Amino acid sequence: MSSKDLLVKEESGWLKVKNDELKKVDNFADEYIAYLNNNKTERENVNFIKKTAEDNGFVSLEEFMRSDAKSNKIYYNNRNKSIFLAVLGDDDIENGFNIISSHIDSPRLDLKQNPVFEDTGMAFLKTHYYGGIKKFHWLNIPLAIHGRVIKLNGESVDIVIGEDENDPVVVIPDLLPHLSRKLSDKKIAEAYKGEDLNILIGNIPASVADKEIKDKVKYNILKLLNDKYGLVESDFQSAELEIVPAIKARYAGLDSSFIAGYGHDDRSSSFALLKSIIKTDKVNRNVLAVFVDKEEIGSEGNSSIQSRALEFFISEIIEKKKNSFNEKMLRKSLYNSYALSADVDAAFDPNHKEVFDVRNTGKIGNGVILTKYTGHGGKYDANDANAEYVGKVRKLFNDNNVIFQFGSLGKVDEGGGGTIAKYLANYGMEIIDCGTPVLGMHSPYEIISKLDLYQTFKAFESFFNKFN
Repeated sequence: MSSKDLLVKEESGWLKVKNDELKKVDNFADEYIAYLNNNKTERENVNFIKKTAEDNGFVSLEEFMRSDAKSNKIYYNNRNKSIFLAVLGDDDIENGFNIISSHIDSPRLDLKQNPVFEDTGMAFLKTHYYGGIKKFHWLNIPLAIHGRVIKLNGESVDIVIGEDENDPVVVIPDLLPHLSRKLSDKKIAEAYKGEDLNILIGNIPASVADKEIKDKVKYNILKLLNDKYGLVESDFQSAELEIVPAIKARYAGLDSSFIAGYGHDDRSSSFALLKSIIKTDKVNRNVLAVFVDKEEIGSEGNSSIQSRALEFFISEIIEKKKNSFNEKMLRKSLYNSYALSADVDAAFDPNHKEVFDVRNTGKIGNGVILTKYTGHGGKYDANDANAEYVGKVRKLFNDNNVIFQFGSLGKVDEGGGGTIAKYLANYGMEIIDCGTPVLGMHSPYEIISKLDLYQTFKAFESFFNKFN
């Protein structure tokens, strides 16, 4: 052993990557950018994942449960908001799975149930922010409307406005600096209120003589929506309409080393996970890819990791494979599983050194991050991975030439955050957080390294195919 081997080496991942991999890094990034630009909501992600799975030989859970079904590749679509993909191996189901779980929701704005109003000749939409955002980030940028409306007759209407180059975008106007003196004296949380994130959508009044119609701009907007989609105002009450940045993901940096785009948290993980599971075919140990919703608001609801949909999926697999089922089989399968919580972590930002512990924060361009624990303060609300498990995962990545590093979310008393790891840990399985470092996390235009993205894929692929 040389003296250098005694030290932790922190050199750029670009100096470690093999030359024959550079083209793979670029090709993977090209695919990812196209994916980001076409899948900005959880529903769109589920549709994309489902189609990709079917194109790669996965069959639905319903088809798998038929008596004559023989496929070892199964997917389960949970209410079009979360989805699970499994590849069954030779091992007994009760010996567990290699599980990688990501989330497919991202911070955004949602429309309220009665959103349309008019004020002084302008029509607006009222919103409720979703997840942890800095509200001022969403002012004066181009925004798009994505989502689904269920009409009173039960008809479903999918809407995307603002993504096509010929579409109009919508905007939340900010106050001009000339009149912002008092606003500038306030704390950010007080200066920008969630209730004021009203989206400007129109200014042209309808030319109607009906005296009962006082808000003619609002009426004109509703007529436009009726003409195009057959909607009436009350249909907003049974709608899920999300406001997302109408900004295309693209390469960033003069050397194109970065990818800038909306939703790296956590779609860098979900894309890498999807690509790794569809490349997994013949395995000994059963593997499972999990794509869930609602992580950004605490993992509540029937499409979240706490919904027990995962238990339902595994229970069905057990029943089909073993021709019987009891709760003990399910508990054993989950307890004996190994897992990665596929989620991003903060990258060190030299412009804000004061909030980071530089020795224990992941660096952009240095590979995928392993995060032993998240939480806040004294590790509250954190899963803290066992040293033995961390050692096994570390050895796996090292043996498979994955460029990786360890990180944590800032200095101890600066704040913190959480992932879905703690909910899977409740089953007794071993789990650690693993994902791509991100600059500007939770902003409308986050930044990652294309090298780190590819190493995330390599990490997931090795976990599915080589981890025992």
